[in-house]
Amino acid sequence: MLKFDIEKKNGLMRAGVIHTPHGDIKTPCFVGAATRASVKALTMKEMRDLGSQAILANTYHLILAPGTDLIQKAGGLAEFSSWHGPTFTDSGGFQIFSLSDVKITEEGAKFKSHINGDKLEMTPESSMQAQWAIGADIHMAFDQLAKSENRQDMEDAMHRTHRWLDRCVKEHYKLKNKNEIEQYLYAVVQGGTFNDLRAESAKHCASKNVDGFGIGGVFVADGMDEMLKTVNNILPEEKPRHLLGMGQEPIDLFIGAEYGCDTFDCVAPTRMARNGSLYTLDGRINIKNAKYKDDFTPLMPECDCECCKNYNTAYLHHLFKTDEITAKVLASIHNEHFVVKTVDRIRESILDDTFKDYKQEFLKRYYS
Repeated sequence: MLKFDIEKKNGLMRAGVIHTPHGDIKTPCFVGAATRASVKALTMKEMRDLGSQAILANTYHLILAPGTDLIQKAGGLAEFSSWHGPTFTDSGGFQIFSLSDVKITEEGAKFKSHINGDKLEMTPESSMQAQWAIGADIHMAFDQLAKSENRQDMEDAMHRTHRWLDRCVKEHYKLKNKNEIEQYLYAVVQGGTFNDLRAESAKHCASKNVDGFGIGGVFVADGMDEMLKTVNNILPEEKPRHLLGMGQEPIDLFIGAEYGCDTFDCVAPTRMARNGSLYTLDGRINIKNAKYKDDFTPLMPECDCECCKNYNTAYLHHLFKTDEITAKVLASIHNEHFVVKTVDRIRESILDDTFKDYKQEFLKRYYS
């Protein structure tokens, strides 16, 4: 099983270390969203330099291009992308079930490639096969995204996700017996905003022979604390938990860590950066605003990222106004660094028993 050491615990909140074949992950940790084996606008060296510990790639996108066979031939995701650190893959279910023309059956999902229109199908078995070929350290089981927030839709999707989990586990161990390299499987807890469904899903996932857990289908902070309390009071303490797709707002990270999540991923920090929306300790700003035209101070004086150490705010404003590619690079470095370091500081505050004070201080300043 995947080895996870808990160094400090306070209620549901904990700091620990996940040991993977490609290195350790000190938790809590923000995982870089390398959707197509690349974090948009950033090189892997830049990701390492800004302090990232791990990346997460998307199975759906990698099936379409460059194809899992090529990644496997290259030696797996870490070798192919020159990341050489811990890696995750999600199943691609979220992206597939977000397509307008997807057809869902008990067997799996049928859909068309958005690249060339090819007709494709993903099943629990083929998702496991693809993720093993991609070669990430940690995989997510294939889960169904509900069609709406209607309770019946949520319940139906959750039960199908549970049935598919059994097939994922069976295929995972079949592939594990054929491979020398260690790879690990997380079950995905579903149930939407309904805490009784979340509890049912957590109990089901906890009963399976998996290495950890993804918590999916969370899109807003409202009610997230109660949901995470429900789920993480049920999931076994000795296994790691990943909060899928959360991290757009700093409060998401504090809530996730406080209520028992160990890792997080989100595309939002670099997506917002490319549009000129940048994090600072005093809240998010739009660098395109005219007031930054003659601001020759660093974007965030307390920040030691490449952008803040070497460039002034007026220069960054100029790059965006003239649509220079460098603008997206520097802004992405800053936003990703901001989120990574915020979670690193959350970890430190758990270890030295200052989390409550750090959370209050950070959020009061950021949201004031």
